[in-house]
Amino acid sequence: MAQDNKKQVEQITDMDVDFTQWYTDVCKKAELIDYSSIKGMFIYRPYGYAIWENIQRILDDEFKKTGHENVYLPMLIPESLLQKEKDHVEGFAPECAWVTMGGMDKLEERYCIRPTSETLFCEHYANIIHSHRDLPKLYNQWTSVLRWEKTSRPFLRHREFLWQEGHTMHATAEEAIAETEQMFNIYADFYKDVLAIPVVKGRKTDKEKFSGAEATYTVECMMHDRKALQGGTSHYFGDGFAKAFNITFTGKDNQLHNPYQTSWGVSTRMIAGIIMVHGDNNGLVLPPRVAPTQVIVIPVAQHKEGVIEANTAVMERLKAAGLRVKMDDSDQSPGWKFAEYEMKGVPIRLELGPKDMEKNQCVLVRRDTGEKIFASLDGIEDTVKKLLDDIHDGLYAKALKNLEENTYPCASLEEVKEKMQARGGFAKTMWCGELACELRMKEEAGVSSRCIPLEQEHLSDTCAICGKPAKHMVYWGVAY
Repeated sequence: MAQDNKKQVEQITDMDVDFTQWYTDVCKKAELIDYSSIKGMFIYRPYGYAIWENIQRILDDEFKKTGHENVYLPMLIPESLLQKEKDHVEGFAPECAWVTMGGMDKLEERYCIRPTSETLFCEHYANIIHSHRDLPKLYNQWTSVLRWEKTSRPFLRHREFLWQEGHTMHATAEEAIAETEQMFNIYADFYKDVLAIPVVKGRKTDKEKFSGAEATYTVECMMHDRKALQGGTSHYFGDGFAKAFNITFTGKDNQLHNPYQTSWGVSTRMIAGIIMVHGDNNGLVLPPRVAPTQVIVIPVAQHKEGVIEANTAVMERLKAAGLRVKMDDSDQSPGWKFAEYEMKGVPIRLELGPKDMEKNQCVLVRRDTGEKIFASLDGIEDTVKKLLDDIHDGLYAKALKNLEENTYPCASLEEVKEKMQARGGFAKTMWCGELACELRMKEEAGVSSRCIPLEQEHLSDTCAICGKPAKHMVYWGVAY
């Protein structure tokens, strides 16, 4: 590896030795994120932000296909407005940050910097919803929120983080429930089809559901270290917020009704999921459909006549085919470049030198497997597109194998405890539905309920914790 004044590719911690340090190393050395002077508030560097932009672009298109519109609401919430929904405010109170001064003057009322925007949307909806003709309202907001977390980690837990939050109002409970399920399924499909991450689809227990919600649906992902990551949630609120904020509409029957509400959201935690599901000891491994650069072109023996021109021509062909491609013709050594773009997780490296030019070919190197492929320059566009799809499928299959091999049934709390300590992952048990048993599982086995999966299995007739008749099969795990 060249030793000069340019940035060197540094070795990262082995993920099987110290997964936490490996994760931090990747975030920093792949130039995704940097620390700011305020604890828990991070700087999204261009490469990290570009991943979020691709996530945002693809999801936003899906939202618009289903009739949703983007809006933007203020970042400050008056305390009196926040207090209108008791359960909701109690859930967020410990994480709220408050503005008490405006310039040199003390404010008459405190303003909360939004931890989420349900109350703001309700205030707005109360002003614009009057008739059944005004429904449904299908709004989404791309923004940042602030939650004063005690501990922080890049992408996983920020005090200020980027996300989208959908907030919709419907004339009937059935329509609102259908919306909740539709958005939940959009998230699940996005994880599979775009991020190459398998998910467990389910409903949160009452203890774990969103503050103020009647039901919360979740997509749960398993990381490389076999811990869980809540990938996205969709909430059905019923008409509780509408009643608290006096939102009414005149129905077709000429009577006043309260509308039914949903909210749903995902955040930059998705990037944490990408890193921890697909990454390896050489750094990032990015799923092709969100990778800022899908192909990095590396000229070999670039000082020789015609090499730069030949590489430029291939790059332009791939760009014209709709691919995200860059060429590195800097004076760094080829070895440095190879390690640099491995660290950054670029799905395909394309090498082209004088000998390849003579044979009308190039070398394609897969980031996920390291496999080298000699490919004709004729039809290189189709070859690369197929290879990107193969990489996506390979990443998904590998992640699915990790999920399936580390998900197992348990017949008792003791078995959960033993297996969790030995291997982590997801334990499946039957559960009576009682909070006391859920709390006991947390206290004694150190796991939280991840979800009541939609695909239920009948493992036994009795609860694994107390032995009473079982109501559900539940997934348990240690979560980020």
